[in-house]
Amino acid sequence: METGSPDDTGTAGATRAADRAGPADQPSPAGAAGPAREEPVWTGLPPGLLRMRRLLLVVWLGLLTLAAGVLPALFLAPLWAALALLPLALLAWGWVMLGRNWRSWRYAERADDLLISRGVLWREETVVPYGRMQLVEVTSGPVERHFGLASVQLHTAAAATDATIPGLDPAEAERLRDRLTELGEARSAGL
Repeated sequence: METGSPDDTGTAGATRAADRAGPADQPSPAGAAGPAREEPVWTGLPPGLLRMRRLLLVVWLGLLTLAAGVLPALFLAPLWAALALLPLALLAWGWVMLGRNWRSWRYAERADDLLISRGVLWREETVVPYGRMQLVEVTSGPVERHFGLASVQLHTAAAATDATIPGLDPAEAERLRDRLTELGEARSAGL
């Protein structure tokens, strides 16, 4: 299944324009039987999640940098303060990696299932059918609440298809929970 590039977060305008064009305006591929499959509309995560994760990185690695630089310089020799360069390099690398990871997360609501895509090197796409959902939770820890974020956790009968969408705005998380619960009840009632 083609999922598009990781930069296709929330390109609803292009999808709506294609929907308005209709089947008569779109050429069908040679030998194609049936209508063309519609691409999902992907939604990326809000930037608050990236800010929270980067702040936590700076706090923890900043403390480690201080400990690695100040303590050896005080008790050994000033040359040992160069050990602080290792946590600083790790901080710079982590800053970039957190940005790449944040950009890779996205989700799409389709007619019969929810798609969750993530990963930079190893791309992972989870498809959660609405009829298989047993529980949809909205959670928010103390740090997440401070940044105005919440996570949606989806539980299914098979633990392998459980999924989480982290770092959503609380209103969006509650909307998604209500919608997924409603669709899940509607789909499971037909079984």
